[in-house]
Amino acid sequence: MPELPDIAAYLSALETRIVGQAMVKARLASPFLLRTVRPSVEEIEGHAVRSLHRIGKRIAIEFDNGIWMVLHLMIAGRLHWRPVGAKLGGRNNLAAFDFPHGSLVLTEAGSKRRASLHLFQNQEDLNSIDPGGVDVFTIDLDGFRAALTAENRTLKRALTDPRIVSGIGNAYSDETLHAAQLSPILLTHKLTNEEWKRLFIATRETLEIWIDRLKADAGDAFPEKVTAFRKDMAVHGRFGEPCPRCGQPIQRIRYADNETNYCAQCQTEGKVLADRSLSRLLGKDWPRTLDELEALKQH
Repeated sequence: MPELPDIAAYLSALETRIVGQAMVKARLASPFLLRTVRPSVEEIEGHAVRSLHRIGKRIAIEFDNGIWMVLHLMIAGRLHWRPVGAKLGGRNNLAAFDFPHGSLVLTEAGSKRRASLHLFQNQEDLNSIDPGGVDVFTIDLDGFRAALTAENRTLKRALTDPRIVSGIGNAYSDETLHAAQLSPILLTHKLTNEEWKRLFIATRETLEIWIDRLKADAGDAFPEKVTAFRKDMAVHGRFGEPCPRCGQPIQRIRYADNETNYCAQCQTEGKVLADRSLSRLLGKDWPRTLDELEALKQH
């Protein structure tokens, strides 16, 4: 699933391509993509893009008539910049948004249609889809700690819950916790002051490193290699491979549709997390599917 660094790379590429440009035509190939009835897609045609924003793992596009278009890529959705009037043949092509100098095409691999498009009449309506998680780049350590300790959660769950932290998912939570040298199942109410500092710094630095890296990788081109598994990652997707810090094999926890990768030597005092008590803990603290996790909203 594209997370904060991936969304940042998309936004950077879109900034130079569509801001100030009028959308000529919105073409939807999948009837299940659009999840709202009003306003209609015809109401954004002919209107210029005023600004781009990130809402969690969503891309929000504001038009000059005040309407917002929001794309949620979910697990397998991806964006592509193609020549004007790009055809939508093939089952993976869900939509194309035509601009004067190119078409923004949304694709989704696989048979499940999780990606979504929402249209909102104004900023107030747009706010209804914000789960409420904090932005780690706009709060301080105290605010970060307060958000993660509102409930006693495992660090893995707290970092990936969109109601608690904005934009972080499975991949970058693994990378953050490895950088902070903290166990994914450590409860937030158990952290020491020093551990909170490590976690806060690691969260910011991990995201900053990957935002810069993904933008540099794309250069002036449109990001086409958006994936949850990257060879330069320390632990995520590297089960059985050596930890870049200590050389011990990376371990993993599997629960329902979720997987956590970690280094036992660096993060859990050499203990492999694979007993019945762990399964019970995850059962209480983790939604069974990624869809359930993404559907969470702040109350």
